[in-house]
Amino acid sequence: MHIGCPKEIKPQEFRVGLTPNATREAIAHGHKILVETQAGIGAGFTDEDYIDAGAEIIGTAADVFATAEMIVKVKEPQTSERKMLREGQLLFTYLHLAPDPEQTKDLMASGCTAIAYETVTDANGGLPLLAPMSEVAGRLAPQSGAWALQKVNGGSGVLLGGVPGVRPANVAIIGGGVVGTAAARVAVGMGANVTVLDQSLTRLSYLDDVFMGRLTTQYSDKGAVEELLSHMDMVVGAVLIPGAAAPKLISRKQLGQMKPGSVLVDVAIDQGGCFETSKATTHHDPIYDVDGIMHYCVANMPGAVARTSTIALGNATMPFVLALADKGWRQACENDEHILNGLNIHAGNLTYYAVGKELEIDVLSPQLALKV
Repeated sequence: MHIGCPKEIKPQEFRVGLTPNATREAIAHGHKILVETQAGIGAGFTDEDYIDAGAEIIGTAADVFATAEMIVKVKEPQTSERKMLREGQLLFTYLHLAPDPEQTKDLMASGCTAIAYETVTDANGGLPLLAPMSEVAGRLAPQSGAWALQKVNGGSGVLLGGVPGVRPANVAIIGGGVVGTAAARVAVGMGANVTVLDQSLTRLSYLDDVFMGRLTTQYSDKGAVEELLSHMDMVVGAVLIPGAAAPKLISRKQLGQMKPGSVLVDVAIDQGGCFETSKATTHHDPIYDVDGIMHYCVANMPGAVARTSTIALGNATMPFVLALADKGWRQACENDEHILNGLNIHAGNLTYYAVGKELEIDVLSPQLALKV
């Protein structure tokens, strides 16, 4: 199979869909790898690295899209990229369709088959291709929030860990999954006073055991969130409903209960955000003020640490890239229900129910899509 890896064009996105190591593995399986020139430079990989791995360097994204049978990316295809997709072509990348009706309609119109990293599952009920980037984003969240708390950035001027004689910042993390746990680990390490909220008592028990009393766990409901808001210096939104839009956990009205200069970090912004006042930002202009509350809502947080993120993502995606290329997407999906769960678009049809419900689009079951 001809596998194409174009350079990412989303603003301040420095990751790349294939590492040289993944390239070498795919070539060992008999596939041809086409990499757009300079595609890996933001992650520290040169064209020479890909050539040494056996790839062919292609001058433009248009040539990559025109030649490749499968496109492997990191972020959702941008408008210009969606115009280059064609009927029968396989797209393997993050999509996050639920908050993005324009992308969804364009992908359906293209006739391509699109498998989303974020909805591929595993035998443990996890999301193996989302998890590594959730780890990165979770670990970045307290760092980014601490920066936004600085007075020069519009924050309240509170140091996350405090100093002797001065209390540390209070941090609430809503969601105790992969993102929330990673955020808690860093926030606790920075010396903050951390509370994690979740609706799974099993998860809260796990966190209580793992952190051995170094944080507080609390069952998450509207009352609990509202009760905490007035005491918090930072709130990290770390909720996830696979493939669906994130629930809105804090309303604009509730911002009035927070201390001026407090910070909201919305790690769920790729799925539409979990705060009513969230809107996607970029690394170039990451924060904004609503009613005196600073919002950090960068939609590709892991792109800031592109080297680490690319390698971590490549480790996770490589077996799936090989399965899709070795078997073809149909047989790969027939043989593995977890890959089938990643199928979001095929031949003009939407095939993921949570997206269809959110966007009010009819859905063809993925099992039926295999027969189209």
